[in-house]
Amino acid sequence: MGRLIGLDVGSKTVGVAVSDLLGWTAQGVEIVPIDEETKTFNLERMAELVAQYQPSGFVLGLPKNMNNTSGPRVEAAEHYGALLKEAFDLPVDYQDERLTTVEAERMLVEEADTSRKKRKKVIDKLAAALILQNYLDRQGPLTKG
Repeated sequence: MGRLIGLDVGSKTVGVAVSDLLGWTAQGVEIVPIDEETKTFNLERMAELVAQYQPSGFVLGLPKNMNNTSGPRVEAAEHYGALLKEAFDLPVDYQDERLTTVEAERMLVEEADTSRKKRKKVIDKLAAALILQNYLDRQGPLTKG
């Protein structure tokens, strides 16, 4: 499978995570600022991350509504995925992320020393790691050699 880059795409930031080379574990890396309104998607920083980690593909969180319908955030994630595919010629896959941010927030709240301000800074990165980890886990042991 190779290394993957997992992304939690928001309107102002993209949380970035990478998997290990075996595709077993995901680790949050950073938060890349973007601005959907001005169509500033910071693909330059993504190009640096692609050069650094040499991924075999991307996994983007797909923020469906709880009733499994797609809203504007799904369209935004798919648009960003199309930009990545075009820019880097790498496969893009999607992972249902409906409860990921809630899960990330709960994990950080349980860490008593994580202040509210600090939580905001790491939530997207942790959400990206959870999206990627859920994707890796979904692939199952058969694809892990």
